Amino acid sequence: MATASVTQRYFDTTPTGEVVTLFCLDNGKGMSVDIINFGGIITSIRVPDRDGQLADVALGFDTLEPYLGAAPYFGALIGRFGNRIADGRFELDGQVFQLDVNNAPNHLHGGVTGFDKVIWYPTPFVTEDDAGLKLFYFSRNGDQGYPGNLQVTVTYRLSRNNELLVDYHATTDAATPINLTQHSYFNLSGAGDILGHEMWIDADAITPVNANLIPTGELMPVAGSVFDFKSPKPVGQDIDADHEQLAFAGGYDHNYVLKKPQHGLLTLAARVTEPVSGRVLEVLTEEPAVQFYAGNFLDGSLAARGNVYSRRSGLCLEPQHFPDSPNQPNFPSVILQPGDEYTTRTIFRFSVDA
Repeated sequence: MATASVTQRYFDTTPTGEVVTLFCLDNGKGMSVDIINFGGIITSIRVPDRDGQLADVALGFDTLEPYLGAAPYFGALIGRFGNRIADGRFELDGQVFQLDVNNAPNHLHGGVTGFDKVIWYPTPFVTEDDAGLKLFYFSRNGDQGYPGNLQVTVTYRLSRNNELLVDYHATTDAATPINLTQHSYFNLSGAGDILGHEMWIDADAITPVNANLIPTGELMPVAGSVFDFKSPKPVGQDIDADHEQLAFAGGYDHNYVLKKPQHGLLTLAARVTEPVSGRVLEVLTEEPAVQFYAGNFLDGSLAARGNVYSRRSGLCLEPQHFPDSPNQPNFPSVILQPGDEYTTRTIFRFSVDA
């Protein structure tokens, strides 16, 4: 029986001369994941279909250049704060902090040089059951406007059960917001669009947004609406319906509030099935919410591996705390205090329907 392994090779060099390494995690049972230490980016996920045929189900590139530019966070680790903060401003302990405004008028995904645009210190490892990569980054006080020196470790672990586990850990020396996530775009067909993917999300509500995609502070029940995925349905079934929330985002790009029996419990958040290939993706998380984004802003200007990344050619399921939480007192807190530890786990589990 084949064993799990990690191999590494040169991937590219940054404009400032830093070498970027690609690590291939192979579970010895037909699934492998490629990760680079620039942005902790997952560049490729190869999984079999119901007939055992492999396909790459993650949108990505084979060179660094597209990741440096306007590539919309393909496969990246996101921090310090995933999603949007209104006007790039928040108040903490009586002090107002101004962050980068990189998605006018808001701050998005940690800023111009967020965790997706930096070199992480890598440590590959192999155990009896899995292949892994531990990544470390030190975010200094003032990084993109955030307070506190933050030490962050993210560990990717590929199990023999075709599960990709992502464990996050952080500490700080000053109070700071933190909301880390993983921003892979999935297409379980390996090509084409994702409108025929069938989606289930364990959520009774979303946090509706205004025209700037900032939460209004309310919870909007999904029952009977175009946002209801409590019973599986194709992503494309209602994506172009006449609904103000869909109009704001050009389709689905919303924070789903997960049903949690208790805070921090690891639960199944979403399940995606691609009927033709039979591939299934389940997302489990300890986070209170997941952002479902249907690739509405992809425009065909990016391409790789024979695929043009057109509108809705990939979907994201980003486990997270709620967007704009530092400015929303009714949302779960995202403030990490000195002496405390930030820990959270996400699992991307792949399988096939018979």
